[in-house]
Amino acid sequence: MSDSAGIFVGGSKVVHFTRLETSSSSDFEVYSPIAECPTFPDCGFRQPRSGVVLSCLDCFLRSGSLYCFEYGVSPSVFMAKVRGGTCTTAASDPPDAVIHRAMYLLQNGFGNYDVFQNNCEDFALYCKTGLLTIDRAGVGRSGQASSVIGAPLAALLSSPLKLLVPSPVGVAAVTAGMYCMSRYATDIGVRTDVIKVDVEDLAENVSLETTEEVAAENVVSDRQLIR
Repeated sequence: MSDSAGIFVGGSKVVHFTRLETSSSSDFEVYSPIAECPTFPDCGFRQPRSGVVLSCLDCFLRSGSLYCFEYGVSPSVFMAKVRGGTCTTAASDPPDAVIHRAMYLLQNGFGNYDVFQNNCEDFALYCKTGLLTIDRAGVGRSGQASSVIGAPLAALLSSPLKLLVPSPVGVAAVTAGMYCMSRYATDIGVRTDVIKVDVEDLAENVSLETTEEVAAENVVSDRQLIR
């Protein structure tokens, strides 16, 4: 089971960002919950064409385990974490600001889901910190995405050292060290290409991008009909 990150907003409710599933009978993307929630009528609420969803805690976990993401950890603690996507050196904003961002994005969307650029952890990180990366072409804020990129990069960079470090244990230690360093370098708390963005400004940009994409889709459809 893949991990999913979300923001607890109280009342046993979680706001999270998910990939939209494509319907076989339509070109539009639709969110398909596992089943209708018997406890909360509004569980699964989302706006049209948006991946930001309000779920009850039970439906969000889907029989999985609950983990608490750590914010404001020291560099030494961050480096000691073998697995990415469990903590960040960036500090969390107060709960009221975090919940406001999550609920605002529930109504206005968070753009298109992308596993490397804009995933569920990116959504949770933004809600907690208000930080966004300036360079949208680079790796996103997600620690899990950074880990996927950092592991092969560390192995690649450590390959020439095999000639200098004959011991397999030594090579493994060097590779692990480079892996941790690559994760730390891409952490949102130490990156220099991040800025604080108000959720109202973010929502306006997301709405504009979505409108432009819909307009582009309509143009393509019109061209296809003309042909």
